Amino acid sequence: MLNTEDITAEAEFEEDEEPVFSDPEDFEDDIDDEALLDDVLRERPQETDGIDSVVVVDNVPQVGPERLEKLKNVIHKIFSKFGKITNEFYPEAEGMTKGYIFLEYASPNHAIEAAKNADGYKLDKQHTFRVNVFTDFDKYMTVSDEWETPEKQPFKDFGNLRHWMEDPDCRDQYSLIYESGERTGIYANDVKEAIIIEERARWTETYVRWSPKGTYLATFHQRGIALWGGEKFKQIQRFNHQEVKLIDFSPCERYMVTFSPLLDTKDDPQAIIIWDVLTGQKKRGFHCESSAHWPIFKWSSDGKFFARMTQDTLSIYETPSMGLLDKKSLKITGIKDFSWSPGDNIIAFWVPEDKDIPARVTLMQLPSRQEIRVRNLFNVVDCKLHWQKQGDYLCVKVDRTAKGTLGVVTNFEIFRMREKQVPVDVVEMKESIIAFAWEPNGSKFAVLHGESPRINASFYHVNNNGKIELIKMFDKQQANSIFWSPQGQFLVLAGLRSMNGALAFVDTSDCTMMNFAEHYMASDVEWDPTGRYVVTSVSWWSHKVDNAFWLWTFQGRLLQKNNKDRFCQLLWRPRPAILLSQEEIKLIKKDLKKYSKIFEQKDRLSQSKASKELVDKRRTMMEDYHKYRENAIQVYQEQRTLRLELRGGVDTDELDSNVEDWEEETIEFFINEEIIPLGDLE
Repeated sequence: MLNTEDITAEAEFEEDEEPVFSDPEDFEDDIDDEALLDDVLRERPQETDGIDSVVVVDNVPQVGPERLEKLKNVIHKIFSKFGKITNEFYPEAEGMTKGYIFLEYASPNHAIEAAKNADGYKLDKQHTFRVNVFTDFDKYMTVSDEWETPEKQPFKDFGNLRHWMEDPDCRDQYSLIYESGERTGIYANDVKEAIIIEERARWTETYVRWSPKGTYLATFHQRGIALWGGEKFKQIQRFNHQEVKLIDFSPCERYMVTFSPLLDTKDDPQAIIIWDVLTGQKKRGFHCESSAHWPIFKWSSDGKFFARMTQDTLSIYETPSMGLLDKKSLKITGIKDFSWSPGDNIIAFWVPEDKDIPARVTLMQLPSRQEIRVRNLFNVVDCKLHWQKQGDYLCVKVDRTAKGTLGVVTNFEIFRMREKQVPVDVVEMKESIIAFAWEPNGSKFAVLHGESPRINASFYHVNNNGKIELIKMFDKQQANSIFWSPQGQFLVLAGLRSMNGALAFVDTSDCTMMNFAEHYMASDVEWDPTGRYVVTSVSWWSHKVDNAFWLWTFQGRLLQKNNKDRFCQLLWRPRPAILLSQEEIKLIKKDLKKYSKIFEQKDRLSQSKASKELVDKRRTMMEDYHKYRENAIQVYQEQRTLRLELRGGVDTDELDSNVEDWEEETIEFFINEEIIPLGDLE
């Protein structure tokens, strides 16, 4: 129960006195506003808010009120593709715009993107935009007048990145992944037995990839990509890109492209990143809706340009700026596919039919964007673009509906790129096409056509007069893939996976079958860079039993059967382009017999019964002898002055020295005498 006295006291207090909330006179307030209202003050407007989202566009046309609305529409169309524009300001004086404007974006990233891509945009002959982020003005105003020497970065010596090219026995290398990806090794190929160069556990988490010239080995990790190289495969560079799944290199090895399905936002594109291989710096990020057709970006042969296709658009970028060529994309309605020439900065693309407008294939020269050839096509179902490795020819495989039939026929439209006006020849085939492949360094191509079990292999040659000649056709082949030797002339017709690994080794110089063989359930065929050897393999990734790789000669003679536990992948290390001219190569071929004696001697030595240890010991002894001989010659030359001094200035090192001091002396001596009587002659 409540005390009645307390209730009475409270009632008197409420009636007679009001509560006092003031601090006592001796109270000291030691809590500042930031500690008390930190969460509120953090959200108060700042003086610089919004400045980093503003761009200044200079060299804008000066117009009056009657043309201002049209100018605003043009500006908005150009700059809105970089992001949402929330505010626009066009300064005016005396009824005319001043020639510069301010645009505010919803995000600072959009402003940076606009300044990067729209700077230098050519509106017309007299107006080329100069675009800067507004915050750049403060940055340039605060630049110190005193120049500071940049800090010198330490030099990192990774050794000779081309050391494998100096192998005295000219062995090519290959990477090997086995034990379901737990172990990765680098091996030097040898006829008798592969030589291990480097082997590591869990070197990569998925697979590996060589750079186009073989300089770097790329390994995949959860946090990104690592590049390795040099004699001991030291780590050259790291690239942080979470959950990276796919990579691609520019042909010059200067840039690398990575793809990750994670970490992509509208303001900060991270799905595709282009990196500078030498510095490890991110050059630019891009959005990616789908990675179904990798690579998303395709590179020109010299690495100066790369291109990407989206709906009705072909975007061509240039290096090293990574910006759009001429600051704008190509509008190509309905574009289906494109491909760069391997030898020139020429891009080929095709567009399907649209009502009464025929389908067309276009060849465009870059950076001028000049169309050098347009080919119209009718009744087209689909097209595929196939470049010859040197860019001498382009084959457009055209599937079309034939008049009066329900089936599909195929035409091969052959563009002769090195001739004036790029003439086109046509080969028509009425059977379904299984595979097509150009000879890498020649003018022949091979086609697999027909239906199983009656699959035919046809070989064609493009003559100098433009006539395409059928050289040979082999019928009833068990093949679904064509693998040309990198040097041309020889190829393998392979029936992979479902065709049980049937192999046919062909010499196309006279179109003879050199050998028939089989590697049961083979999933891959890989030629070495020289075209001397070819590997067939059964990968654990595609087939869980019989995992192995076999080594063959180009003629189809089996050299090795290598069974590796849960073997996954074999990739030959590429070689850089040959530096010799065509004349020098012809001279070497002419004098090949002179060099062949050296190679035959090495072959006999390798085939002898002498152990590898004994051969290495003899080689070491020979190297020691050569070193000793060189040192002895050097000491002998250093002692020349002393010898002349001891011999009174007479140089006895040369047989014909001091000729003027010679004395000629003639010596005669009796050798033999025989007397023949004259009577004996009668």
